[in-house]
Amino acid sequence: MLTLSILGFLAERPMHAYELRQVISTLIGHNRPVSDGALYPALNRLRQAGHVERQAEPGTRAPTRQVLRITDNGRAELLRRLSEPKTTEITDSGSFFTLLAFLGQLPETAQQMAVLRRRLDFLTQPAGFFHHAGAPARIKDVDDRYRKGMLLMARATQRAERAWLEQTLRELAEQAETEV
Repeated sequence: MLTLSILGFLAERPMHAYELRQVISTLIGHNRPVSDGALYPALNRLRQAGHVERQAEPGTRAPTRQVLRITDNGRAELLRRLSEPKTTEITDSGSFFTLLAFLGQLPETAQQMAVLRRRLDFLTQPAGFFHHAGAPARIKDVDDRYRKGMLLMARATQRAERAWLEQTLRELAEQAETEV
């Protein structure tokens, strides 16, 4: 998700590495802290792959700064990652939310809808943290208050996300009809 975040934010505007680290931290730092030890190797890999370039720009009151920009190849890679997410990027909430942060950069409504449908399909499959008699546990079957709390919060979050996905897919379908 670090690579997707780098490409996504640089597609919005060029920035220097310190600023990039800050914006990435606001997006994914609560789940996975973004250290220099992770960011700079990722930036180097992206530069070597031709997805990101670094340019020196004079500072107004400071020395020359290195500004990072996405390349055309980097933009193509971003769009590929957004339109063809891995299964784990659909099933893992933190990864999906990172993907969702940049999904609006996909140029075609149908591509955006396909990603959202994949997430909705995943959310509609039976699942649960705990099992009772071979099936996902019902809240009333769980005696431990903390596990019951986990189930209550997870189910409420899932209901809210499903409602948002269904509404957004309806709106995008209407938008797609007017684009034709």
